[in-house]
Amino acid sequence: MAKATYKSAGVDLDRYNEAMERLPRLLGRTHTPRVIRLEQGFAGLFALDFASPLFARHYREPVLVACSDGVGTKLKVASMMGVHHTVGIDLVAMSVNDALCCGAEPLFFLDYVALPQDDPPLLEQIVRGVTDGCLECDCALLGGETAILPDLYAPGDYDLAGFCVGVVERRDVIDGKAIVPGDTVLGLASSGLHSNGYSLARKVVFEIGGLKVSDYVDELGTTVGEALLAPTRIYVRQVRRVLAHYTVKSVVHGIAHVTGGGLLENLERIVPEGRHVVLDRGTWPVPPVFPWLQKLGDIERNEMERVFNMGIGMVLVVSSFYAENIRHQLAEVGQESWPIGRVHEGTRGVTWSE
Repeated sequence: MAKATYKSAGVDLDRYNEAMERLPRLLGRTHTPRVIRLEQGFAGLFALDFASPLFARHYREPVLVACSDGVGTKLKVASMMGVHHTVGIDLVAMSVNDALCCGAEPLFFLDYVALPQDDPPLLEQIVRGVTDGCLECDCALLGGETAILPDLYAPGDYDLAGFCVGVVERRDVIDGKAIVPGDTVLGLASSGLHSNGYSLARKVVFEIGGLKVSDYVDELGTTVGEALLAPTRIYVRQVRRVLAHYTVKSVVHGIAHVTGGGLLENLERIVPEGRHVVLDRGTWPVPPVFPWLQKLGDIERNEMERVFNMGIGMVLVVSSFYAENIRHQLAEVGQESWPIGRVHEGTRGVTWSE
C-alpha cells in the first residue's frame, strides 16, 4: 500500500510553489512608494502617509474604511467561458466602490482565492485581473491567500473574496446625514449586470432560454458570454475627482453603490430620517441586457428592479445647484450620468414616482 502524501490527498506543494512564483511580478504592478518591502513576510506593510514632503498627505484625523465582498456565481460564467481575468476586476470593484461611498481613497487590497486543485495558469489569470482593477483605482495589491481545498470545490469551480482598506479625513466622511430636501439624485451609468443577480441571470439564460455562452444575440450585439462577463465598473477616479473639486463646500451629500437589492434598497441605506427620495423611471437609458433578460425569463418589473442595477451602478445625492457642474465633470472623464430623482421632506424611504 502506497504511503499517504499531501499530493495524494489533492494538494501538490510543488505546483503550489510554482503558482506562488508567478504572483510577485503581478503584485509589483500595483505597488506605490507607500508599500514597504517585506520579503517573505507573513503580512503586508503600507505607510499611511508619504515620507517625502512632495507627496505627503498631512492627515489630521484620518479614518480607516474597511470592506469586503466577492464575485458570486458570475464565476460560473467565467468558468464556462474559460476567461478568468475579468472577474478579478469585479472582485476589486465590489469592494473599492463600497469604500468610495464613505468618500474614502482606497489604499490597499487583499484577495483570497480558493481552488479545488493547484492550477498556476488559472491563478495567474485571476490575479492579473485583480491587479488590473487595482491599477484602475490607484490601489496597491498588498498580498493575499491561495487556498487549495479539494474536498470543498468540484473540479472547475473556485471562489474569490476581496478586502479593501481606504482612508478619509473625519471631516470628509460621507454618510448621508447631510442629505436635505431639494437635493438631486444623480445616477451613474453601469457597465451591465456588474456582479449581482447572476443566480437569476444564469437560470434565465441557460435553463429557460437554453442558450450557450457562445451564442450571438442580435439585441446585445455580443455573445451571451461577453454580455454576462462584462466587468463591474470601478467609479473611484471619476467620483474622487468630483470630491477633490469641492474642498470647501459640502456638495456631495450621499453616495450609494447599487448592488443586490437594486436602486431602492441601496439608496435607502444612506437616506436619513425625515427625508424621502422619489426616483423617476425613464430618466436614463436602460442597457439592452436588462430588457433582454426580462423578456427571456418573463420576469416582473419589480423583480428586475430589486435584483439588478438596471443601468445605474452608483448614485450621488448632491446639492441641486451643483448637479449640472458635477455631471459635466463626470462627462469629461467619460462617465455618463443623469438626474434620476429628487429628495423631499417626508417619511424616510425611497420610492418610484407613479
